[in-house]
Amino acid sequence: MDLKSWLRDAAKRLGFDLCDIAPADIDARNRDRYLWWLDRGYQGEMGYMKRFERQDLRTLLPSVRSVICVAMNYNTDHALSTESNDPARGWVARYAWGDDYHEVMRDRLKKLVEELGARVGPGLETRIYVDTGPLLEHALAWAAGLGWIAKNTCLINEGIGSWFLLGEVLTNLELASGIPAPDRCGTCTNCLDSCPTGAITEPYVLDATRCISYYTIEVKGAIPQPKRSQMGRHVFGCDICQDVCPWNREAPRTQLSEFQPRSLSLGAIDSAASAFNPPLERLAGLSAAEFQLAFRNSPILRPKYRGFLRNVAVAMGNSGDEKFRPILEYLAEHSDLLIREHARWALDRLTDSHEE
Repeated sequence: MDLKSWLRDAAKRLGFDLCDIAPADIDARNRDRYLWWLDRGYQGEMGYMKRFERQDLRTLLPSVRSVICVAMNYNTDHALSTESNDPARGWVARYAWGDDYHEVMRDRLKKLVEELGARVGPGLETRIYVDTGPLLEHALAWAAGLGWIAKNTCLINEGIGSWFLLGEVLTNLELASGIPAPDRCGTCTNCLDSCPTGAITEPYVLDATRCISYYTIEVKGAIPQPKRSQMGRHVFGCDICQDVCPWNREAPRTQLSEFQPRSLSLGAIDSAASAFNPPLERLAGLSAAEFQLAFRNSPILRPKYRGFLRNVAVAMGNSGDEKFRPILEYLAEHSDLLIREHARWALDRLTDSHEE
């Protein structure tokens, strides 16, 4: 068996759904689009997106000759956000229902590298990345043939859709590259038409400063008031542009336990609640310690407790449900100014919704 075939088989055995090879040089078209995107300020507060290493992998591993690209399906057998319309419940992005994917994938990639080293012998040099380093992941995955970069800027694979996460191993091995997949979005504009904030400004262009995921995860301070009413009930991330994608209609489900919705039967959290479509009232009742315990080893810790409560308050305001008024009044007196200000906005939003 040649080394590339062995890598594919080993990756599959370790739980990855896709595996192929990208060349070490970023193709000019994707590099130029990345620089164009930065020039327009579409990265917002994500200053890390400007790191030069994204343009030249040799700044990360001078000996790099190939990139092993893998993908792992996180889709579970639960309803989409577009099918879950209870305004009393918040929405958490699908990839964040279970354990932190960084660790889930990194552990498996470490094992893959160990097995690869045993096979090829001394001299192997590698660096592992799972959405944590300055790589143009989608450009590399496209070059490896894992899928095409779609109109919503997600990567889509013809066989498994777009519900998957990416990881990379930079290596000094010379491996045959995959074949880039053709664009199969066709004339479909479902993702553009369905985005509530117009973040997909045109096909293949995402303005992060309009994106719900950006505001619920990346922004650490106040969410601009004009954006709040557009966020609906999202408390962490957004799935809408993937929910409406035809390529995801029959996307396979993962059986990995790490990506199944975790139970939130903790303290103030109802025993029936989980990270899938959780009750807003229960989320708002979490103390800082309970938040840390409920979401230990979870991506949901990223906005921190104050950012999470900020998001929950906005979702409550957008619900139009008066039952949230007492808890919002309580949060409106919170010691943290950020939480206080968003809770007061939510109270005004409830009032306005009943006067309309």
